[in-house]
Amino acid sequence: MRLDFSNTRIFIKPGPTDLRKAATGLSYIVRDEMNLRVLDGSVFLFCNKSRKLLKALWWDKTGFWLAQKKLERETWPWPNTLEEAREISQENIHLLLKGIDFWRAHREVHATDLD
Repeated sequence: MRLDFSNTRIFIKPGPTDLRKAATGLSYIVRDEMNLRVLDGSVFLFCNKSRKLLKALWWDKTGFWLAQKKLERETWPWPNTLEEAREISQENIHLLLKGIDFWRAHREVHATDLD
């Protein structure tokens, strides 16, 4: 299954999340801990402590979609703090789902950074 996240904002919940929670419990995390609106059409991603399980929560105006993927041999690259990542790009979601740790990738350097 390939998810189409075009024209969708994607938010990461940094650090581990108790993924025994279903859509309702995760929606409270979005509202109370991330201070975001769960019903705005964004996708919210959560990862468990062992970084083997990832869940995605999305409201499509008729109900919640809840998807999960469990890795058997590897772990998901995952940020630990809000400073590392909160909203990610379309390009980065594809890298993440392939297991590529874009948080540790080299950042572009601009001329204004060198002053």
